[in-house]
Amino acid sequence: MTADPVRANTDPLPGEPPVPDGDRVVQGEDWYGRVLTDRHSWTGYTFLDTDWTEVANRGAVFDSCVFAGVRFNASRHTGAVFTDCVFRRCTFFDTCFTDCRMLGSVFRQSTFTLLEVVRGDWSFTGLPGADLRGASFSDVRMREADLAGARLEKASVTGTDLTGAMLHSARLEGADLRGSELSALNPLTVRLAGAKIDAEQAVVIATALGLRVC
Repeated sequence: MTADPVRANTDPLPGEPPVPDGDRVVQGEDWYGRVLTDRHSWTGYTFLDTDWTEVANRGAVFDSCVFAGVRFNASRHTGAVFTDCVFRRCTFFDTCFTDCRMLGSVFRQSTFTLLEVVRGDWSFTGLPGADLRGASFSDVRMREADLAGARLEKASVTGTDLTGAMLHSARLEGADLRGSELSALNPLTVRLAGAKIDAEQAVVIATALGLRVC
């Protein structure tokens, strides 16, 4: 049985986003190189076509916010919080998230180039159909994350907790998966050619295929 065709990274969720609160809209602003700290907090804000290039985010909190057309290029986020946020048509070029919480956030029609995620909690995050080729996820908690149809060829997904993650039709050719929790992975519905796994993971995958490891 071969993997199903990869789902395109179109808008994966039905319906339109909520109408922005006119008093909580940041549009067209240049935040180039801005420094954000844990003293900054936004709830229910909408950021439209904002330039976040080289932003240094050190613990800022964003709850139930919408980011549309935001450029996160070369930005660095450490200990930041993005809960239940929506990222639509955003660009992440050379973007790094370290020890961040991305719980319940959804990415739609966004582009990722040289994305790096180190530790942090990305559980329940929606990345269906996302093109994450060459991205790096290290020691990240991604329980029940939606990675269905995601392109992860030659990505590094090491030491990552993927318990309950949706991986149907994901492309993992050449990916480094060593040390990650793969009990939710069905080897019959993903593409794994050339992926790197460790001995323990090999047993998990063999068992999922109905093989007996002696």
